[in-house]
Amino acid sequence: MSDAVQQRIDELVKNNDVVLFMKGTADFPQCGFSMRAVQILRALGTPFVDVNVLEDFEIRQGIKTYSDWPTIPQLYIKGEFVGGSDIMMQMWESGALQEMFGAADS
Repeated sequence: MSDAVQQRIDELVKNNDVVLFMKGTADFPQCGFSMRAVQILRALGTPFVDVNVLEDFEIRQGIKTYSDWPTIPQLYIKGEFVGGSDIMMQMWESGALQEMFGAADS
């Protein structure tokens, strides 16, 4: 991954409280996993930035290297990688995700 792509991803992650790298957009997800991730974030009522990896091949490949995580979607909260939709779902069901957003709000 080029330094420029790494820097673009780093700026997105660090300059926004909640970032979801996904296939499609929040209003028009392009896969079921991305749709589920958006539904979870919307249920939490927290604003987030969506990054459509289908529009940018370098970001699509680069985010996998950045996080050392092979799949998309990928959620970042306050600069920290949280995981994909399965992890988000597990954290939602356990209440851990709600706690993270409660802490992020304060």
